[in-house]
Amino acid sequence: MSEMIGADLVDLDLSADTKEAAARALAARMVARGRVTDLEGFLADVAAREAQMPTGLDGGIGIPHCRSAHVTEPTLAFGRSAAGIDFGAPDGPADLVFLIAAPAGADDAHLTILSSLARKLMDAEFTAALRAADTAETAAALIRGDEPPTAQGARTAAASAPGETAGASEDTAVVPAAASAGTTAGSTAPTAATGAAGPGTSPGPGTPAEPGTPAPAPDEPRPFRIVAVTSCPTGIAHTYMAAESLENAGREAGVELVVETQGSAGFARLDPAVIAAADGVILAHDVPVRDKDRFTGKPTVDVGVKAGINRPAELIAEVREKAARGEVSAPAHAPAGTPVERAGDATEGYGTKLRTWLMSGVSYMVPFVAAGGLLIALGFAIGGWQVNKAPSVMDHFVWTQTDSWGALLFQIGGVAFKFLVPVLAGYIAYGMADRPGLVPGFVGGAIALDAGAGFLGGLAAGLIAGGVVLAIQRVPIPAVLRGIMPVVVIPLVSSAVIGFLMLVVIGKPIASAQKGLTDWLSGLTGTNAVLLGALLGLMMCFDLGGPVNKVAYAFATAGIAVTDPSDSAMQIMAAVMAAGMVPPLAMALATTVRGRLFTPAERENGKAAWVLGASFISEGAIPFAAADPLRVIPSAMAGGALTGALSMAFGATLRAPHGGVFVVPLIGSPLLYLVAIAAGVCVTTALVVLLKGMRGQALESGTTGPAAQEAGAPKDTGQPVAA
Repeated sequence: MSEMIGADLVDLDLSADTKEAAARALAARMVARGRVTDLEGFLADVAAREAQMPTGLDGGIGIPHCRSAHVTEPTLAFGRSAAGIDFGAPDGPADLVFLIAAPAGADDAHLTILSSLARKLMDAEFTAALRAADTAETAAALIRGDEPPTAQGARTAAASAPGETAGASEDTAVVPAAASAGTTAGSTAPTAATGAAGPGTSPGPGTPAEPGTPAPAPDEPRPFRIVAVTSCPTGIAHTYMAAESLENAGREAGVELVVETQGSAGFARLDPAVIAAADGVILAHDVPVRDKDRFTGKPTVDVGVKAGINRPAELIAEVREKAARGEVSAPAHAPAGTPVERAGDATEGYGTKLRTWLMSGVSYMVPFVAAGGLLIALGFAIGGWQVNKAPSVMDHFVWTQTDSWGALLFQIGGVAFKFLVPVLAGYIAYGMADRPGLVPGFVGGAIALDAGAGFLGGLAAGLIAGGVVLAIQRVPIPAVLRGIMPVVVIPLVSSAVIGFLMLVVIGKPIASAQKGLTDWLSGLTGTNAVLLGALLGLMMCFDLGGPVNKVAYAFATAGIAVTDPSDSAMQIMAAVMAAGMVPPLAMALATTVRGRLFTPAERENGKAAWVLGASFISEGAIPFAAADPLRVIPSAMAGGALTGALSMAFGATLRAPHGGVFVVPLIGSPLLYLVAIAAGVCVTTALVVLLKGMRGQALESGTTGPAAQEAGAPKDTGQPVAA
């Protein structure tokens, strides 16, 4: 720990007024010490992590952090602000700012120390001592867990830091005042519920209770038992802070609470016996819980990790209420990571949830679109443009005729397309209500298809079906009926409700809206079509596979998701795919023509980007955008807009929703289509090279020391990681 922070990494008069400026000021100290090789690249990784979730915590604490290939070894920097800096905490600005930098491949021992610091931040005495520290040496010593070289008052403040208990072993002394008596990454330290410490946690995950652990006296009621899991995208800070907060709240509430921390240093699974004995479960996570089905059948509270930090007592009370009502979680047959609806953090808005639900449906629909569209396109290529009028291959199929094989492929693709709307609706409902939403979602989607409501009808049916199921699940049910709810009552009632609404109330209006959208697309010509192509190109390149990209792609696939799409719909599909190919191809070209502007890792990524771009995988440009978003993303958007506009102007058409250059033979006006892609790639490449070259000149003229050396010749060897 002594190597992670020193007085030169402490700023007790941090003058920054924004979180970005604070991160830059502290990161500059890391650069000066040689711990960060590329200031801008590292700050881009910090910003990418910050964009996932604010890092401000109640109590005036900000913990910007990330894992990055630009970090040479785990490092801490601390700043204290008199005015306070807004890091997005509910209670206001932060005056204590910790910048935590971990290498992309940090070992478990280093990450364990970082996680121990995260736990210490939940101790009020520790943060009070930091606010009272009068020298950088004192603050650094407090954070390291050393005895500060100052007066007795500061010595007392350091001694009161959490985790420093009498009799601590030499092994635990190197950990910075390890929270809750020497916790290791992956599991929390056990605290006996009936021991001298009072009510607390039962033995930690993977650490069964000792045979001699005192049990409650026969005349005393058994304490309520809770098991919990915490995890966050980086697995360094929030994971362990949530665990510490829950454990402290458990002690105050007189319950036995054991936490499994699924952090960057791995995790030790809770003992199955501990889980079996638990009366309730708390899942505080922002990434999928690993082996979530272990907790099936128990009262469960499922929230974001910051809820575990900010309101642990409420979560404990909520799980106890669920246990009292006999409310248990449904069997988890779905793979981990399914975007089912959960309570979420208090700051998570309806818009965020709505986007997650819609993307759930779209992600399950896309494989049907891809398979069906490619089969139909191949059918036309083999059997000619009249293949859609061929009789059923069940009635007429000649093995030696290419027309029959073309008709076979076309008809298989048509069958696949019939699943698009039901799958979209079914998995939107699944994203909202888990498995009980599947039946009404599929039923509503099928009705939307029959009613001609199409893609819009599927969206509406999925959202309504999920809402109906959630409403039913909130109705108090006698214990005797709970067993038949998921297999009989919920499917029956929800299917009847969604069927009535789609057939009688909203089906026809949505079908009219769908027809109006189709007619509008069919009437697009000239300037309007070119402008639409430019807009779709901008959207495809804005977040490279993110929500905006998916909206543009879903809009395009909705147009061709019929047996006989219009020319305008196929032109839109062509423009979207062309624009999506531009960013990775441009990054590949830029690393080839101006390799000195990129790190060795980026040059290696550039080689892979050739294949990814040619295959229409926009995510191939993400490593470059994460490392330098202000230069890469605007450049990509400019090239994508040009390509989309040119594709629409050239009248290129595409029936297949995917495939990249491998489906060029199936594209209308293929040569002009390739010209449009090449033009966008050249524009993006030129802009990236120009902007990166300007940055290099600025750094060379205005920066000295390690930062300037790294600007000209990056030495990092790993891929940037937006943790």
